[in-house]
Amino acid sequence: MKKKFMTVLALVLILVLVLGACGGGGEIRMIMATGGTAGTYYPLGGAMAGVINNHTDYHVTINASGASADNIRQIGAGDAHIALAQNDVMSYAFTGWGTWADAEPVTNLATLMSLYPETIQIVVLAASGIYSVEDLAGRRVSVGDVGSGVNANATQVLAAHGLTMADINEFNLGFGPSADAMRDGTIDAFFVTAATPNTAIQELSVARDIRLLPIAEDVIAALMADYPFYVRVVVDSSDYTWVTEPIVTIAVQATLIASTEMDEEVAYNIVRALIENAAEVEQGHARGAYITPENAVQSISVPFHPGAERFFREIGVLP
Repeated sequence: MKKKFMTVLALVLILVLVLGACGGGGEIRMIMATGGTAGTYYPLGGAMAGVINNHTDYHVTINASGASADNIRQIGAGDAHIALAQNDVMSYAFTGWGTWADAEPVTNLATLMSLYPETIQIVVLAASGIYSVEDLAGRRVSVGDVGSGVNANATQVLAAHGLTMADINEFNLGFGPSADAMRDGTIDAFFVTAATPNTAIQELSVARDIRLLPIAEDVIAALMADYPFYVRVVVDSSDYTWVTEPIVTIAVQATLIASTEMDEEVAYNIVRALIENAAEVEQGHARGAYITPENAVQSISVPFHPGAERFFREIGVLP
């Protein structure tokens, strides 16, 4: 009898080890690629992963990454199952144009939901005499690193105003170096594509009086017609206390993405968990406040995953 009991116990222990290795009896484990630990993607990804883990049978682990382009490559290669990315970079990668023209398109890319706007902010000194994008002609302007999403946005915005890079004195600097250069008088303006408030801009505003340039409504309409990833947004004192009058501009959308190979039911359940528990995401990160059914289907640049599309049709925000 004792020998039989020990045999059964051994079998039970083996079963426990096997189930544990499989993630608790079939639990689906996934990796979410986010961004740098100092940015928005990483903590927001952590908040979303917590909600998915708490409200589904899945377990999501977040990884720091190089953000949009890196995350898209990870999805394409199967190194990540979910990721965050800007919808303009998604469009470039999916179709092989823009910043992705020299790389292989990532065709197994699918949208789960839009998350929040990443606003195009054109910063100038208050006393610069620059009041419109057209006024940037002949000025020293930082347009982001070569090949970056910011650089693509700047190129498109300038073109919509009849300008090219040849019409400005071009500098290729990131956010922090751009702010430093403006503080030191090296440049007259710089482009930022990021959530508001942006840390580099905020820190610059302490040292210098600055303004943001608006984009005219007709130009916004033209940009949105040419590039479906853009959306009209307004920056006001809730974004930066020094903005005294609302500034109309455009934004791309931070987006939650997955591979087309993800099971339809898994995609459906992930999106449902995030939409139904958006308040919990917001507790983890303020950008969770933007997660609503209506916002989730805005400015889609790459087709929805069938599971996500089914959920949004069921709740009536897609026809």
